[in-house]
Amino acid sequence: MNQFIQKMVGMSGMTDQVIASDFLISTKSGVRNLAAIIAETATPELRAALKEQLKDAIRTHTAISDYMIAKGYYLPNDLNGQFSVDLNAAETAIQLGEK
Repeated sequence: MNQFIQKMVGMSGMTDQVIASDFLISTKSGVRNLAAIIAETATPELRAALKEQLKDAIRTHTAISDYMIAKGYYLPNDLNGQFSVDLNAAETAIQLGEK
């Protein structure tokens, strides 16, 4: 996103984090949904195709997680640190709502 537009909407430092978080959540949901669908699929051919989709979704989730960890947006091994990251994101969201 353009820096000027980011500053206008008050999201200068949060845009990448918000987009990555939304993408991670969506991908995680896709992994869950695909796993449930595979368990209920009747044909071996469809099950095989869905398993390939699941593998792709897991690879995507891993790539997003790795990106977020490298940027400091996601700290899966540091509960206190993740709490601080989440609290900062929540405070920013509240401030955006007040503008």
